[in-house]
Amino acid sequence: MGLEKKLTNRRFLGALIKNRRWGWFCSSRLALDRGFSASAPPQLPAFDYEPKPYKGPLADEVLEKRKKYLGPSLFHYYQKPLNIVEGKMQYLFDENGRRYLDAFAGIVTASCGHCHPDVLNAITEQSKLLQHATTIYLHHAIADFAEGLASKMPGNLKVVYFVNSGTEANELAMLMARLYSGNLGMIALRNAYHGGSSSTIGLTALNTWKYPIPQGEIHHVLNPNPYRGVFGSDAKRYAEDVQDHIDHGTSGRVAGFIAETIQGVGGAVELAPGYLKLVYDIVRKAGGVCIADEVQTGFGRTGSHYWGFETQEVVPDIVTMAKGIGNGLPLGAVVTTPEIASVLAQKIQFNTFGGNPVCSAGGLAVLRVLDKEKSQAHYAEVGSHMIERLRDLQQKHDIIGDVRGRGLMVGIELVTDREQKTPAKAETAVLFESLRELGILVGKGGLHGNVFRIKPPMCFTKADADFLVDALDYAISKL
Repeated sequence: MGLEKKLTNRRFLGALIKNRRWGWFCSSRLALDRGFSASAPPQLPAFDYEPKPYKGPLADEVLEKRKKYLGPSLFHYYQKPLNIVEGKMQYLFDENGRRYLDAFAGIVTASCGHCHPDVLNAITEQSKLLQHATTIYLHHAIADFAEGLASKMPGNLKVVYFVNSGTEANELAMLMARLYSGNLGMIALRNAYHGGSSSTIGLTALNTWKYPIPQGEIHHVLNPNPYRGVFGSDAKRYAEDVQDHIDHGTSGRVAGFIAETIQGVGGAVELAPGYLKLVYDIVRKAGGVCIADEVQTGFGRTGSHYWGFETQEVVPDIVTMAKGIGNGLPLGAVVTTPEIASVLAQKIQFNTFGGNPVCSAGGLAVLRVLDKEKSQAHYAEVGSHMIERLRDLQQKHDIIGDVRGRGLMVGIELVTDREQKTPAKAETAVLFESLRELGILVGKGGLHGNVFRIKPPMCFTKADADFLVDALDYAISKL
């Protein structure tokens, strides 16, 4: 800093003190154009809710019990793991009553918001009457929910199977594809995540999630990633790779193709525009069926459409869903056509908890809340605002290599070199902790863990979005 600028700043500082405005200066969040920058971190938006006093076991005790009794594969976020004891809409509270903005929605699950009163009421009232009855008996809740879900689907996607998770939904979809087509080979994308069971691990294509076990007739094709993909956004060339793989790596016939429209665990990667339309045609000509994994992108989260696959102007043969379908309930579903569904009638197909009356009542309440509160339009409005602000921030900080996504399904990829796109793994870890300290919980994704996954509940507001962007700006500035 030159002598002239130093003197100017000293005069300005002196004027502040002389006019007794030092307190205002210290608390200001605005950058001053005379060489000063804001030093105070941004504050959480106001929220009219007081958490209940917590009297349960504290974090250290809970962690020790987890280590003693739960599987060693379980992991936790943060160097000092959080003991979350209460949730309300887009916020979570720890054992000390501290509030956090949940920008990850319990891993893209709390679609309506934590403890949404309408969903809670539906669950509570059904629990008072009947907690469990399998599908060998009649109960209106499962039929009502299936009817509501089918009404949201395009084309002839009208038959619903209820399961307990996204992994189980994808297992069932793969079984349907193989039975209906008479073929075994499944095609999935590199960088995909479709579950952690012994079969869906085969569909998953991230080494961080895969064990060295037989995968069984799974073929992974090039990922149509506009940011990192070898063909950029050229959907035609990626589709040609699928055809090439069918021609050289299979008998020429396949069971099916599965893809997320925006890859979740892979780091919020949106597929190259027009890709699915080209690939669906190729796969169907090879005898296969097309499966859309909507576990994370469904129920209006993209803002522009209710289902992620609609952004690619296609209608799948099978759709899988979970997470946001139940706002936290252990619930998933597979929706398909009557023709494909008929293959499961060859044998007994049964799920003890699929369509549980409490889960069904809660799931139907979620659909009604999403409609009543116009969630899709809200996702679009708030998401567009946040993405615009994040892209402005990208111009300020070189560490932000890419901002991508739709609605409130957003990824921020961090790199140390924009030209080489070198993953900023260490920096991401530091910023991850910094955001928690500032009161924001985000997810991480991508093969190298260098992508922040921003996927909050639908009640996330523009004020929340501004706070998140301001906090990220502040944290990066402190690196």
